[in-house]
Amino acid sequence: MSGKRTYRLGIHPINWVGEDVAEHGSDTTFERIVDDIRRLGLTGTEMGRKYPKDVPTLKRELGSRGIQLVSQWKSVFFSDPSRREEELKAYREHALFLNEMGAKVISTAEIGGSLHWDPRRSANETEVARLTDEEWKWFADGLQQAGEIARSLGMKLAYHHHGGTVVERPEEIDRLMASTSPDLVHLLYDTGHAYYGGSDPLALLKRHYDRIAYVHLKDVRDEILAEARTGGWDFVTCIRRGVFTVPGDGCLDFKPIVAELNGRGYDGWAMLEGEQDPAAHDPYLYARKALDYLDSVTIS
Repeated sequence: MSGKRTYRLGIHPINWVGEDVAEHGSDTTFERIVDDIRRLGLTGTEMGRKYPKDVPTLKRELGSRGIQLVSQWKSVFFSDPSRREEELKAYREHALFLNEMGAKVISTAEIGGSLHWDPRRSANETEVARLTDEEWKWFADGLQQAGEIARSLGMKLAYHHHGGTVVERPEEIDRLMASTSPDLVHLLYDTGHAYYGGSDPLALLKRHYDRIAYVHLKDVRDEILAEARTGGWDFVTCIRRGVFTVPGDGCLDFKPIVAELNGRGYDGWAMLEGEQDPAAHDPYLYARKALDYLDSVTIS
């Protein structure tokens, strides 16, 4: 593996077991995932739904393989102020777990208005319910408070702009960054979700680099995304039909992205992601090819 990277490269368990599509990897074991990660020579992972939940067991299993838990997704519902107290309590519990595991960033995303995760939405809806100006104020204020919790533990809230949510488009990412303090709310930069949401991934990286605390490297199959736009598919349908893949297997050019990260001296974690059906796309083999591809485009 190339020694030219300034950042630390890990891999997300979503390559083996889907988070948004339950049938993807449903029979895959935790041991298979972490043994594959070790075979790949990678040392960072996020929490996955097959991972043990208790800290001693998880520490033992990851530690024996030389793997660090880097983060875990945390849904928040700050756009509804009636939920604020319970949401902050849950956020603190989540942060304490990650802190005990040695993680430094908390992947965070608002589910209010989202197609698949907002419990107020019905199954027959097809569009994200964009936030009103008032909801944006509540949302930003809640994130600031959660960011304070993270900062008090020596951690960072890394906001994950994400398909099918109220922060997926370029203007929504820009608004979030403008509405929050750079000391409290950082950015999880995701190449695949950037492109899915209509951003130029390289332009987004350059525009908000100073806010980036965490990175996901994911590719997109442009022909499937075009079909999705024509057909009006929702986000989960896009996942099921293979809109995402690992770097080097889709339409994105990672050479300038990697060059920008290295040129800026980014020294945080970057997680390799595919988020596709593991039965059709062997996670280990696709990860191996993605690592070879990233090595080939890495510039000193």
